[in-house]
Amino acid sequence: MLDLLIKNAVLSTTGKKADIGIIKDKIVEISTKIDAEAHEVIDAEGHLVSPPFIDPHFHMDATLSLGLPRLNESGTLLEGIQLWGELKPQLTLDALKQRAHQLVKWSIANGTLAIRSHVDTSDASLLAVEALLEVRQEIVPYIDLQLVAFPQDGYFRSKGAEANLQRALDLGVDVVGGIPHFERTMQDGARSVKALCEIAADRGLMVDMHCDESDDPLSRHIETLAQETQRLGLEGRVAGSHLTSMHSMDNYYVSKLLPLIAEAEITAIPNPLINITLQGRHDSYPKRRGMTRVKEMTAMGINVALGHDCVMDPWYSLGSHDMLEVAHMAVHVGQMTGVSEMQAMYDAVTINSAKVMDLENYGLETGCNADLVILQARDKIEAIRLKPARLFVVRRGKIISRTKPVFAALNLDGEAHQVDFLK
Repeated sequence: MLDLLIKNAVLSTTGKKADIGIIKDKIVEISTKIDAEAHEVIDAEGHLVSPPFIDPHFHMDATLSLGLPRLNESGTLLEGIQLWGELKPQLTLDALKQRAHQLVKWSIANGTLAIRSHVDTSDASLLAVEALLEVRQEIVPYIDLQLVAFPQDGYFRSKGAEANLQRALDLGVDVVGGIPHFERTMQDGARSVKALCEIAADRGLMVDMHCDESDDPLSRHIETLAQETQRLGLEGRVAGSHLTSMHSMDNYYVSKLLPLIAEAEITAIPNPLINITLQGRHDSYPKRRGMTRVKEMTAMGINVALGHDCVMDPWYSLGSHDMLEVAHMAVHVGQMTGVSEMQAMYDAVTINSAKVMDLENYGLETGCNADLVILQARDKIEAIRLKPARLFVVRRGKIISRTKPVFAALNLDGEAHQVDFLK
């Protein structure tokens, strides 16, 4: 007896139709046809079934704080950082947790069941760390939340940042973060990368570095990150987030840089919605958009995972935490419109992101966790095109969200009809 049987599903991993059998919190069978009784049956009716979406780069401590204490009038990264600094003294534990829980509801409805969130450790009170550690525990039944110790104001630039980061890790934060391009000098930035990677190596932790989030083609901390990764034996445990300076770098230098990233097994985490919004603000025309070289990285086999980064906060006034919107933007701004390229951008918000977060038992195979999403689409490309309804969201074998199918209203022979626009 199965607990849940999903029939007539199109698997995002193979593109083929199959039934999925679930007992308790695990997938126990995937085959063309499963003849078994089940406590609950879902007929997917040829719709796409996917492992859940994942956001590998987010800032949950700042989310939904738009307008507090004021708006980012210039729309720049630096004013966003300044604005966050103005807001921090006004933060409360309850408000931080309330906004995080509201965001989580949006995430679940969109089928996003794992998030890596950076949390600011610059404040000596570590209030945001305390709040998100509590949230992490409270949302375990629904979402895997991984936290990155992030010295937003600079590891060396901000007084007490070094001790604060160590304290945050002692409290249970999962990953070591940094922001080398925000240090006072290029040398301090490189020094911070070295110091932070050594902390991660000593503690056996992963690294996720805000790296070269700049229009400056000479901001090259990703090179230092690749070197430190190999020096310390951190291959496969390191991510470079944003990497927007690569948009402006000399092509010859990039031809040297990309193999270094590949050799170090570093995951690149661009954030298309935010990168193209914040970068190039000093340009007139032609205007740079700051998207790193996703097409070239993907072709080289570098793991590329796409992040949402922000939702209604000092840096970005829009967003609903829909990872298909992120993939949709990546396809456009990265000119990734080949069939395999579009499919790769779907993977960048699912399996590639699971890899960088080192999620166990993730996927659509027998033995994997019974975490999945049924979308009102027939394949991965159609899902990116339509950003369709998430008909069912399943977590550990239990349905935690349902959305009614969307129908198109047509007028035929003078009469109104509603039809499923996919059929």
